Amino acid sequence: MRAMRVIYKPVFVVVAVTFIGWLAYGQVTDILGGGRDVVLKVNGQIVRATQFQAALQNAIEESRRRGGGRLSREDEQQLQDQVTDQFIQRILLEREYRRLGIQVSDDEIRQMARSTPPPQILRQIMEDPTFQTNRQFDITKWQRYLGSASEEFRTQIEQLYREYLPERKLEEYLTVDVYVSDAKLWRIWRDQHESVTVALLAIRPELIPDSLAPVSDAELERYYAAHKDAFKRPATAWLSFVAQPKVPDAADTAAALARARRLRAEIARGATKFEDVAKKESVDSVSGARGGDLGWVKRNEGGFDPQFLAALRRLTPGELGQPALSSFGYHLIRVDAAKGDSLHVRHILIPIVPQGQHLDQIDARTDSLDHLAAEQTDGSRLDSAAQRLHLPVAAAPKLIQGDRLTLGRYVIPDVSVWAFEARPGETSPLIEGERGNYVFRLDSLYAAGTPPLAQIRDRVLAAARVEKKKVIARQRAAEALVALASAPDLLQAGRARGLPLEKLGPFTRLNPPSAIARDLLVEGAAFGLRPGQRTGVLVGTTGCFILQGIAHQAADSAAWLKQRDQQREQILRSAQQARVQQYLSALRAQAQIVDRRKEVFRPTASEGGA
Repeated sequence: MRAMRVIYKPVFVVVAVTFIGWLAYGQVTDILGGGRDVVLKVNGQIVRATQFQAALQNAIEESRRRGGGRLSREDEQQLQDQVTDQFIQRILLEREYRRLGIQVSDDEIRQMARSTPPPQILRQIMEDPTFQTNRQFDITKWQRYLGSASEEFRTQIEQLYREYLPERKLEEYLTVDVYVSDAKLWRIWRDQHESVTVALLAIRPELIPDSLAPVSDAELERYYAAHKDAFKRPATAWLSFVAQPKVPDAADTAAALARARRLRAEIARGATKFEDVAKKESVDSVSGARGGDLGWVKRNEGGFDPQFLAALRRLTPGELGQPALSSFGYHLIRVDAAKGDSLHVRHILIPIVPQGQHLDQIDARTDSLDHLAAEQTDGSRLDSAAQRLHLPVAAAPKLIQGDRLTLGRYVIPDVSVWAFEARPGETSPLIEGERGNYVFRLDSLYAAGTPPLAQIRDRVLAAARVEKKKVIARQRAAEALVALASAPDLLQAGRARGLPLEKLGPFTRLNPPSAIARDLLVEGAAFGLRPGQRTGVLVGTTGCFILQGIAHQAADSAAWLKQRDQQREQILRSAQQARVQQYLSALRAQAQIVDRRKEVFRPTASEGGA
């Protein structure tokens, strides 16, 4: 049903979190114990490997259902971190609920379910035409649906509230004293609406010639010694690679089109149902599992391929379209219903991928690349394999630890983890990417830290020279201030002397011009000037400045009063959310957390060899 489809993802997320909570609280029997299989210990409460892996596997399977295909090592690491955070936060929150006496009764859950959908899925439900009257959310339709829904559905809704209500009560407890004064509201309004216009003289170090700021070897060494922390760098890897492309050719495209036409013919003559074909054949695994159901789609909805939307708009309800090409492959599209500018759509996605003889050739060459070059300690094997297969050896972009490797617009999986585990000269396992199969070689690796001066001499020289130029800029600004002291109009007098004067504004504090956007001191001084008033030399982060006020437009206090209550409500909500986040961060900072994932899940020698 539509409602079940809408809340599928939110319900899964809550069920997954609840599953984690159940593991942490219902199955942990040895709170004070330990053991080699303890993955996490949070304030003495333990999470064992079997519990952690079960939750992680749930998250991995759901991620695969949503995205389709295999997960990279980076993806799996990210999911593992998320599951870890869920375990930790759930343990800490449950402890707070008990400490503060926060409980939720069955009557509260039933009352909340009757009055409104759970907040986790409220937006999806309210935007669903199924629960609307005259395009407005109709609570009576939600209540009727809830009354006729299955017991499983109602149980899921109750679970959503069991998750939400304690969090809401904790939030109310934490934010009961949050208040925003009129003075603060006026200050925010003023910053948005007060404006000034000024004349600006800017002396910028980068415009001073290098010849005026020489740096001796002794000065360079002293600067490097005093500023070593400024030159720290993360671990960096330089890689070469050989790629066996797996890009479809014209024959593959024709084969995909023929397959799409054959499936359409089977559906059209009634030999099989659209929903069954979608479940079996569509590579869109999320919609495919639901019989191709994409739900309600607006005719001009962003986020969809333009070619797909163009084909969709040509169809009428009940019509099965001809195969439509998009950047993802060929689509068989059916519109089940229409309401206003929304269409209830199903589709089957047939990919355009190498197949037949072409696929055999790619697989054979990939096997040769794997055999000849992958997982070698002698990096020259990559060069000989490339020569034998008539493939180029290419240089990958510099890879910073923690970043993902991107070639063109494609992210290559696994490389960013392997590169910082390997030794220079070694080659990677065969890595399967979206547009090719790869073997990488680690050519060089720089550890994290401050490099020796010889390696970064040019960087240090540039930084030391900038410091000298800043001194010159201050001297020039001071000289200009004296020269223009008697001139009533800074803008006119400065331009007459050939100085870099410009007029800025009108602008507010929230949208300063680029000339001073990085210099808060200068921006603040601009709003303190009366027309005709001038500053001394202001030393900012990007240069030295002299300002003169030209015009000042105050904020309208009457307009502020008219919207004050609405403004207070918006800012209060942001302040409350910030308070809760600070509280949660403090809970975690104060908690005693032992994370043994690396130790417990360290691969054995046999696993590494495999």
